[in-house]
Amino acid sequence: MEIEKIFGNLPTLETERLLLRKITLEDAWDMHYYGSNENVSKYVTWETHKSLSDTREFIEFVLTKYENKKIAPWGIEYKENGKLIGTIDFVSWQLKHNIAEIGYVLSQDYWGKGITTEAAKEVIKFGFENMDLVRIQARCDIENIGSARVMEKVSMTFEGVIRKGIFVKSKHRDIKMYSIINEELSTILNLK
Repeated sequence: MEIEKIFGNLPTLETERLLLRKITLEDAWDMHYYGSNENVSKYVTWETHKSLSDTREFIEFVLTKYENKKIAPWGIEYKENGKLIGTIDFVSWQLKHNIAEIGYVLSQDYWGKGITTEAAKEVIKFGFENMDLVRIQARCDIENIGSARVMEKVSMTFEGVIRKGIFVKSKHRDIKMYSIINEELSTILNLK
């Protein structure tokens, strides 16, 4: 399995309410809307977008990844209004070990509606069915209750706290680790 074969032409994934698709420059305003919200960026590794040029710079970075057939995020489009409301991706893929890690961010306007869970379920399914993954993991800041809840809702198992496991925004942070293994895919497929 090669990264280029999977991400050379990032497929669009569809759920009941969402399109998971490539990000484009036309998404800049939508992305800036949530990327400039300090509540949204509080627990992520990137800084709050201060200007539209920050957002465009990030989108250019993503477009380069698409072009070079590298791992890159899906944009989360809310079908009801056609807005880009977040991103989800495999932030890492250890080919030799058949392990990948997912990460996600969502506009605060859509928190608490099960949207990230819906997107994560689809991406996890994609990983097991198309990337020969044995394990998919996710991590979050110990204080990020919403993100931890998403992991629990997609049947990931809490494995523990990695003390001072990441250095973000000038501070070492404790992070929670969750995972799901391919034998557990059926539990995801049966989730409503």
